[in-house]
Amino acid sequence: MNKKKCFFFLHSLFRASFINAKQAKEVYQYRNIKRKLYKTNAAIWYNKTCRQNQLKPKYVNIRINGNNTRQKTLKLANKCRITQEIKFLYIKKTKLNEQLYRLQLECAKKWQAL
Repeated sequence: MNKKKCFFFLHSLFRASFINAKQAKEVYQYRNIKRKLYKTNAAIWYNKTCRQNQLKPKYVNIRINGNNTRQKTLKLANKCRITQEIKFLYIKKTKLNEQLYRLQLECAKKWQAL
């Protein structure tokens, strides 16, 4: 196989032959960002499901001392915390998508010349 030919598939990164280490670095950066994006999407789905079914995830740790009159406040605080987490995850998702897009453009420029 000729080393000048490089088989690079952005969506299937299993078979790739690299000419230099810089190409490998970009491919692995792309793959890691894609992996982070998948995990973020899963976290968004989990939080939406918890909010929809009125479940409390473990990371929501809000405690209120008192009797039953304060339970509504606790439920609202839990719901607010989950909503804030979903907003944060959507911001993270947009940043990851931008990074992925820019890296994909850089890779396309470099591999187009080969």
